[in-house]
Amino acid sequence: MAFLAEALSRVKPSATIAVAQKARELKAAGKDVISLSAGEPDFDTPDNVKNAAIDAIRRGETKYTPVSGIPELRKAIAAKFKRENGLDYKPEQTIVGTGGKQILFNALMATLNPGDEVIIASPYWVSYPEIVLLTGGTPVFAETKLEDRFKLRPEVLEAAITPKTKWFIFNSPSNPSGAAYTHAELKALTDVLMKHPHVYILTDDMYEHLTYGDFTFVTPAQVEPALYERTLTMNGVSKAYAMTGWRIGYAAGPLALVKAMDMVQGQQTSGACSIAQWAAVEALNGPQDFIRASKKAFEARRDLIVSMLNQAKGITCPVPEGAFYVYPSCAGLIGKKTQDGKVIETDEDFVNALLEAEGVAVVQGSAFGLGPNFRISYAASEDMLEEAGKRIQRFCASLK
Repeated sequence: MAFLAEALSRVKPSATIAVAQKARELKAAGKDVISLSAGEPDFDTPDNVKNAAIDAIRRGETKYTPVSGIPELRKAIAAKFKRENGLDYKPEQTIVGTGGKQILFNALMATLNPGDEVIIASPYWVSYPEIVLLTGGTPVFAETKLEDRFKLRPEVLEAAITPKTKWFIFNSPSNPSGAAYTHAELKALTDVLMKHPHVYILTDDMYEHLTYGDFTFVTPAQVEPALYERTLTMNGVSKAYAMTGWRIGYAAGPLALVKAMDMVQGQQTSGACSIAQWAAVEALNGPQDFIRASKKAFEARRDLIVSMLNQAKGITCPVPEGAFYVYPSCAGLIGKKTQDGKVIETDEDFVNALLEAEGVAVVQGSAFGLGPNFRISYAASEDMLEEAGKRIQRFCASLK
């Protein structure tokens, strides 16, 4: 329509949301659907967090909050960064947003000018390039490879940097691949960034607490302290504490950047929900037993789904270090035909045919900028994952 903004023509709707919605519609129509498309823990929010929200309501904490967050939460965020990441931030260097997406919007809206470039490793979370486009920047993609377990090589990052580069968006553990960077792997990237003082780092640590085995999480400003003044470290309570609907993301970084983000948010939404903020205070300051229990469950689910996928004809699935996603390749199935004669030409063809034939909803790799792959969220029960694995194996075996 002629009156819509030109910027919208450059932006695609979220593929993950679209697949989840399609699965809901098929379920409502009576089809037996297993949806493994949503990036959302299937656990309930811990009781201590829910009780903190109820207490806040009873205390009358129902008024507008400061734009950057209530002082108690900003103090808790600063304490979390010191305790878990060895990063010293004052509460005034922190900001609270309505989810991680708003943090990203705030940072990019406050800093990007037309022509500025933002480097994003592919595969990427579907919203990164779209937020860059909406805020006036140009996404530049640095491709990873399955044989590198979807981790960005330093020479590929180096090649992507130009005089126009303003930000490098870094995500570990990764959505969609689950890849997480060791200290040495991240140091190789920060060594590159040290050579380019005009490039800022926006690190998305949303899946920090979901790593498995003996993996140790690290974040860029922790690995290379000299990047502290050039790094915005973003996190949130949604994944670690099963609080997706509470919509609380947060970040810490250089004071001037945080103040600029506060100004953007002040004209956009003002402060995040007061009750959700008090719940987040308890999540960060309270007992952390929930994280240990959920990690154990997620690790067992990861091992189950990886094993089942690698037994499916034509599929290769590396073992990810973190998050709750796997990103298998379906390259071995491209060119094959379904029972009704349709040719699988792309990963999107594969996921559509799988949904139609077996009722398993997954997301095509092309939505994340790298294919032929697909993303599975294993934030589902082991019984559901086992049934989905059997259906995927059956579907792959049926292709001719």
